[in-house]
Amino acid sequence: MNGRDTFDDLRIPDMSPRSLLRQFGPGMILMMTGIGTSHLVTAPTAGGRFEFALLWCILAAYVFKYYGFELAFRFTNATGKSLMAAYATSWKKLPVWYVLVTTLIQCAVGQAGRLIAAAAVLYYLFTETLGLAVPLWGWAAFLGTASVLILLWGRYAALEAGAKIAGGLLFVSAVMVYFVRPAPVGELSHFVIFDAPEGSWLVIAAFLGLLPTGIDVSLQASEWGKAKRAGMARIRGRLEAAGLAPSFNPFAPRVEDLTVDVRSLPARALEYSRRCFRISLWDFRLGHVVSFVIATIFLLLAAVWLYPNPVEGEAVMGEIAGIFTESVGPWMMTIFMLGAFAATFSTAFNYFDGWPRIVGACCRNLFRRTNALAGTGGAELTPERRRSPASEYNIYRMTMLFSLVAAVVFIAIVPRPVFLVLIASALAYFVAPVIFCLNYYYCLRAIPKDDPHFYPSALARAFAWISIAVFTGMSGLLVLDRVFGVLG
Repeated sequence: MNGRDTFDDLRIPDMSPRSLLRQFGPGMILMMTGIGTSHLVTAPTAGGRFEFALLWCILAAYVFKYYGFELAFRFTNATGKSLMAAYATSWKKLPVWYVLVTTLIQCAVGQAGRLIAAAAVLYYLFTETLGLAVPLWGWAAFLGTASVLILLWGRYAALEAGAKIAGGLLFVSAVMVYFVRPAPVGELSHFVIFDAPEGSWLVIAAFLGLLPTGIDVSLQASEWGKAKRAGMARIRGRLEAAGLAPSFNPFAPRVEDLTVDVRSLPARALEYSRRCFRISLWDFRLGHVVSFVIATIFLLLAAVWLYPNPVEGEAVMGEIAGIFTESVGPWMMTIFMLGAFAATFSTAFNYFDGWPRIVGACCRNLFRRTNALAGTGGAELTPERRRSPASEYNIYRMTMLFSLVAAVVFIAIVPRPVFLVLIASALAYFVAPVIFCLNYYYCLRAIPKDDPHFYPSALARAFAWISIAVFTGMSGLLVLDRVFGVLG
């Protein structure tokens, strides 16, 4: 490679609708990660307990968390690096240590909240309905073990295709049932009416924490985007070899070394990276909209069909499934349960990959030995990487096993699906403002201000600040409520 590399071999992505759907990836994965516990447990819980009062939480979560996620896609597409590399440029790498500690906590408590929702589906079907003597934690252990084995064997393609089909059935069935008895139009005004009924603080925190998903998942999306090797992530190595981009060293880290000055790129490389970025944004935006619609429908369904109902207990999925039985018939409940299992299982499954991947990325930027043995798949897995306990691959695997064991233990100790889901969701909420601020800061630092394509617009920057203020303010308000009861 040299400075005369024109990148003429790059295939410019087709922007036709059919081609776009084929090229979608990290954004849809992010959506699948979110559609599960938050949509199928938290939203029905809000509707069943508080009717339409918490509709505003859904709109607030999707509007004010949007840029927290988009900034992650923007950063990776602009630099070809993951956000964890940017975090490593800070003083003493404190954000990397912060992410490492909070992610290990999420691997235990957070994963328990995701896994118990999937286990609750099987518990209702086989323990409550058929009398099979398997406790909730037993189903969790079964599903968690299956997830880990599938991930380690790399046999997820067929399962993912099946989950997408079943998830589509879930969406279609929910829409169909909604129009059997739609919510009164006047109640939709609750989208813009702030209300915090007594006892709702944990549900509010859960909504803001895990709709569409936790902002910490933006770090996973950044890693997935880098691993997909499209756009700047694909050509970054060639740019460095050609002298068109600096090389980044996490042990002598400088933000400037993450920057790619697009003005110096050959025309074909620039067009290729820009089109890949647009595809990435449409990928994310489509997932964001679909996720919003599903969350809204499930709250409205619960408000119409379940309210007043505490929506709790080990057989919670049976209560929610009752909406579909009462409205259409038992056959519709079957479709719902199939889709619910696909959605909740895919959520738990993706987190079994995502959080260990982040732990590995943290260690890659903290420890020289792990950095020397970086990589978790494909041709990267040399014999040494497979053998060494310090390799990123083995840290990824060990974290996955830790997450499995810790999550099942939590479920065995606290076999309350709704409570665990709400706690896990609230935990994600209180981490969100820090991750949001870091994503915003490093986008502004690493992307050149005169880059009109990748650098956030003035409107985007202003709205990101508003979003950060809203989330930080809500965090403080919820803490004050728990200490002083300010929300009544």
